[in-house]
Amino acid sequence: MISTRGRYALRVMLDLAEQNTDRFIPLEEIANRQGISKKYLEIILKVLVQHDLLKGMRGKGGGYRLTRLPEEYTVGEILELTEGSLSIVACLDEEKNPCQKKSHCRTFPMWLTFDKMVHDYFFGITLKDLLG
Repeated sequence: MISTRGRYALRVMLDLAEQNTDRFIPLEEIANRQGISKKYLEIILKVLVQHDLLKGMRGKGGGYRLTRLPEEYTVGEILELTEGSLSIVACLDEEKNPCQKKSHCRTFPMWLTFDKMVHDYFFGITLKDLLG
């Protein structure tokens, strides 16, 4: 399940893409438009800035802006960054849960196919696509 963190991150990225500007958009403006608390939004924005999806600037005239064009961001990139693995079953996350049974598991190929479908779907949608 995608948490509010992932959904809000996507909403914030879309909000900034809609502004279509090089100016920094203040946190308060984004929070007001999106109906998200400033405190929670700061946590999400910090992650997006740390991973260079956004550029942040403090002080007067400060705020946030995209570092790339909307067509260069995928939904998958944003969700994986804020949610972690999007795998539906733990056995597909080899780093955290190496599966000892996958070589003879009858359901593993099914989960793998489903995981690829989800991955390809989210990584095939850009912010620009969502803007219409």
